[in-house]
Amino acid sequence: MAKRHNYKNLKIWKLGLEIANDISDVLLEFPKHERYDLSSQLSRCSVSMPSNIAEGSGRTDRGFKNFIDYSLSSSYELGTQLLIAHHRNYINDEILKTLENKIEEWQRMTMGFQNGLH
Repeated sequence: MAKRHNYKNLKIWKLGLEIANDISDVLLEFPKHERYDLSSQLSRCSVSMPSNIAEGSGRTDRGFKNFIDYSLSSSYELGTQLLIAHHRNYINDEILKTLENKIEEWQRMTMGFQNGLH
């Protein structure tokens, strides 16, 4: 029988959830007119990172790899959107760097985890 993963025990899920919560906190400071534009996109892709790990954890390793790909894609999208937010002066240099560092760490961990799946 194929092994399944308990997503709540995965470091990549925990860090992904932390990033999603960090983004949620940052969005509280965004201008109201961005609520349905950039704020919504940032929220969606940050939530997608841990959500796809959770969803994929119930699959076989091959299926899980696909969900990890979706999760990684969302993380790259998030990085781009943060650069746009920074350019629009919605986030400062320090917040951008902190979030970029967390996302890069998450990407390294996630790729390493994915490479360990069969």
